[in-house]
Amino acid sequence: MFNLWHLGMGGLKMTAMNIVHMKIKPGKEADYLAIHRELKADGMPGLRNFWLVETGERAFTVVGEWDDMTALAAARPVMIANLDRLRPILEDLGGDLGMTDPRSGAVALHAAP
Repeated sequence: MFNLWHLGMGGLKMTAMNIVHMKIKPGKEADYLAIHRELKADGMPGLRNFWLVETGERAFTVVGEWDDMTALAAARPVMIANLDRLRPILEDLGGDLGMTDPRSGAVALHAAP
């Protein structure tokens, strides 16, 4: 059984998430992880949590949790600068996606055990 909260229509503050799928060039997984370990949250106030999820062979998904969409939007220049460090080791995802498949938005529902 989960406790469900619908955010934005009650007393709970809406949070925001950004999710970015990337595929790494062969043999570059250790470099990818090392670059992420070096990344700092400086210039990204409002970042609550950061996860790097291995979703397949050489495939990773970045998940960031933010105070709100304003904080996420304000951090975009820093996120782009961080992405620029990764570009040399990223592989094109194909299908006109380029090197990343990003998504972001306000959390609509949060479930917790």
